[in-house]
Amino acid sequence: MSRVDDPGDADEGLAPEEAAPGPDEIRERAESVLLRKLNSRSLSLSEARTVLRGVDGVDDAITAEIIDRFLDLRYLDDASFAEQLAMSATERRGQGRRAVAETLRKRGISRDVAEATIAEMPDDDAERALDFARSKVRSVGGKDFDTDLRRLVGQLARRGYPSSVALTAARTALDEAGLGRGRSTFRSSPSTSVRFTPDD
Repeated sequence: MSRVDDPGDADEGLAPEEAAPGPDEIRERAESVLLRKLNSRSLSLSEARTVLRGVDGVDDAITAEIIDRFLDLRYLDDASFAEQLAMSATERRGQGRRAVAETLRKRGISRDVAEATIAEMPDDDAERALDFARSKVRSVGGKDFDTDLRRLVGQLARRGYPSSVALTAARTALDEAGLGRGRSTFRSSPSTSVRFTPDD
């Protein structure tokens, strides 16, 4: 008598097909991913949305729900984050307002929040520029006044200081270091790596 195969025999040894994750599972996985990112570094709202959109199965509705929850929990706060970025840029890197604004833009801070943050910054670009120039004056080369001035101004300009502020700070720092010259032949020219434009 021949054996009648059990219909279930054909499935033996085969892993059952995994069920597609439901919304709750997707949400939990996305929250976990975002929390890990936030534990390693602060994120803007824009950056957080980018992280969530990179999680499989996450749609706009889940993204919006998680963002709202994290806002309520204060895990995300663009205003506070922008203040932290501005403080780090000015106090640790000696940057001016223009460089701070660019940093905020790159981190996805909205224009309104960025403008409010810049407006709250103390109007001390001149002081910070001079402090930075003093710290760099001995490393600019010392070949001649015009070259030293050009290099120092260039360093200040790359940190977001307006041309007038950069030039004044550089001249003052060189004078204080005994590297100044009463009459300078310095002029900006197309051949230099630093170009000066009228301040905004």
